[in-house]
Amino acid sequence: MVFFLDTTDVVGPLKFPLKPQVSLASYTSYRVGGTADWLALPKTPDAAVHSLVWAHERELPITFLGAGSNLLVSDRGVRGVVICTRHLRGVTFDDATGIVTAAAGEPLPNLAWKAARRGWRGLEWAVGIPGTVGGAVFMNAGAHQACTANSFIAAQGVTPAGNPVHLTPENLQFTYRTSSLQSQVCMVTQAQLQLSPGHDPEQVIADTQTALAKRRSTQPYHLPSCGSVFRNPLPHTAGWLIEQTGLKALQIGQAQVSPMHANFIVNVGGATADNVLSLIASVQDRVEEQWGVRLHPEVRLLGRFDSEE
Repeated sequence: MVFFLDTTDVVGPLKFPLKPQVSLASYTSYRVGGTADWLALPKTPDAAVHSLVWAHERELPITFLGAGSNLLVSDRGVRGVVICTRHLRGVTFDDATGIVTAAAGEPLPNLAWKAARRGWRGLEWAVGIPGTVGGAVFMNAGAHQACTANSFIAAQGVTPAGNPVHLTPENLQFTYRTSSLQSQVCMVTQAQLQLSPGHDPEQVIADTQTALAKRRSTQPYHLPSCGSVFRNPLPHTAGWLIEQTGLKALQIGQAQVSPMHANFIVNVGGATADNVLSLIASVQDRVEEQWGVRLHPEVRLLGRFDSEE
């Protein structure tokens, strides 16, 4: 059942679709997790703002969801309203400045390929990341020694009260795989990135394809996962520590440490979020016991993971 709620008393005459009691498993790359009390699926920026203000005025908890990668949804579900921004798409390239403006729901691989075909460098690293532009800003996504912060200029967002905000690098305080957005409720609607235009498109396409091939040859793209589970505790990588501890293929329920890449925990068929979380804890404990290093998860946890009802 889908309810189209009239929000004329909030911010205008537009409406937005809202679904009650929706399983989030199909909205995440892990393919696990319980239900959201409410799932909003706005297809325009105005509709996204309406859904945000609607939830805020009713004092409901608000959770943002993009491509559903890099997160683990509790088997017990997520309370309040989950606003999925994956349908907010669109990209514009400014040839004069080399600035690309992308909507929050634009998939990173799509953006990387669009830039490559124009001969614009700067996003080759992003081609294998199954996330969105909004998610990349939220977590400072990165790969191959590059990250979102390297090219980020600014982003536009909206507060729960419906007020627009301009987000700068100083506002977001980017560090390794994190930003200040992780400690506040603010919906990113679009972002501007500074790229390098004027290169040979064929060469940029080739380099982008090489980056994708490298990821696919070393990471388990054939099974549901959240991507890298743990942050790298430099000078080591999390994958190296896990592999040297002998934990490849370690399994709890249907969650398994990937035999291909030890910093991936994959769903081999019918895993639960509790399976995944138990395996994360087991890996943390055993790596710490052997190496004295406590691995910190990169994956976000959504919902309740305690035993309370």
